[in-house]
Amino acid sequence: MALPALPEGLVVIVKRECETCRMVVPVIEQLNNGSLPVNVYVQDDPAFPESLSPIHDTDLSISWHYDIETVPTVLHIENGVEVTRTVGWVRDEWHRVTGQTDLGPNLSAFRPGCGSLSVDPDLVDELRVRFGATTLSARRVDIAEAEDVFEAMFDRGWTDGLPVIPPTEQRVMRMLTGTTRQPTEVVAIVPPDLVEITVEKVAINAVMAGCKPEYLPWVIAGLEAVCNDTFNIHGVLATTMPVGPVIVCNGPGTRAIGMNSGMNVFGQGNRANLTIGRAIQLIIRNIGGGRPGEVDRATHGNPGKLSFCFAEDEIGSPWTTLAESRGLSRTTDAVTVFPGEGPRCVVDQLARDPESLTNTFAACLRTLHNPKSVLAFDAIVVMGPEHARVYAEAGWDRERVLEEIHARLQIPGSELIRGAGGIAEGVPERLNGITLPKFRPGGLLLVHAGGGAGLFSAIIGGWANGDVGSQPVTKEVLP
Repeated sequence: MALPALPEGLVVIVKRECETCRMVVPVIEQLNNGSLPVNVYVQDDPAFPESLSPIHDTDLSISWHYDIETVPTVLHIENGVEVTRTVGWVRDEWHRVTGQTDLGPNLSAFRPGCGSLSVDPDLVDELRVRFGATTLSARRVDIAEAEDVFEAMFDRGWTDGLPVIPPTEQRVMRMLTGTTRQPTEVVAIVPPDLVEITVEKVAINAVMAGCKPEYLPWVIAGLEAVCNDTFNIHGVLATTMPVGPVIVCNGPGTRAIGMNSGMNVFGQGNRANLTIGRAIQLIIRNIGGGRPGEVDRATHGNPGKLSFCFAEDEIGSPWTTLAESRGLSRTTDAVTVFPGEGPRCVVDQLARDPESLTNTFAACLRTLHNPKSVLAFDAIVVMGPEHARVYAEAGWDRERVLEEIHARLQIPGSELIRGAGGIAEGVPERLNGITLPKFRPGGLLLVHAGGGAGLFSAIIGGWANGDVGSQPVTKEVLP
């Protein structure tokens, strides 16, 4: 959008409620008697200052388009173009911008200004919609005045069973400030209906989920991670197993946006954790068509299909991070998505040596899905800090922990064949004499997270792995 034209000379933007603006009125009057024309625009009281015939910036269009963040602001305009400016009251700067060196001799040399009304939190969303260069392309849905907007969204099938935030133009435009990507940029092709989704549509669902703008890059990265053949979100939806995307977040950005990696890490109460994961699920439902009872065929499902998103505790970890183990640097913000069920607790209150604790983990992991299932499913071990400390004190790094667990999960075929142990489930009889590992190479992921008190960890079981199922995907979070 073209800038509205300003008159030649000096343009001063003020508001009456700003004490600094009131203080510099004599200075502006002094400028008005100088060689350059002076025009005063006022944001609030159209009569202020009375002595200078102010122009009322009624709709704040001048303040918005000229990025006025502080008043007073002095602009020097030549040939319709701003050549320089100063904000607040800094005597030397006013001398430089105006070309007059005798201004305000009785005033202090410096006084900060006040916030412009064009950046007032109560007004900025409306102004962004009114004047913003970005025009939303999404279809508008009119809600009758007597209709309850929250009930209307339930009736239209836009929710996950919980209320969602109405995605007004103001809220969507505010959400889009969280990324440098263009609203029209296509982020992904969303299964199962294979619909293109733009940054704008991601923002709409992020608003509905309750995200803040600074969460938007994480939602976009998570969506990119699930919408590909490697992760296979269509298969994750269509399976009758109780799995959904589990989103593990790494990098300094997790702390910048306030994600939880500690106490109650999988639970309620943290806005970033819950709304980032929820936004991705809403997109799969609302844009991709992955609705329960239709493509989503889970026999039981799990509560994590509303949102299952958390950060790794990197500061307290004795090991490299999950993202580092997958090839990224520790300073890179990243998400790793995993097709997981709900977490199950691992309890070991007495182990004080890594060998004993590893035996516990192996025994618990052996039961994953079925004690006889091997090679078919991956898993995440979410190590609590007190368990991790046992390994750290023994000098075991991430690789050693995983190697020792794998070594204890080499299982004789005689225990796995169908009918062994009185259990019909099992592998074919031809594998009777072969030792088989519980997990494929790389099929066990290790994450450090959870509260500092309690000798507990957790296991998140996966879905069918490899080319026929789903594999973890890691994506960098971009601004």
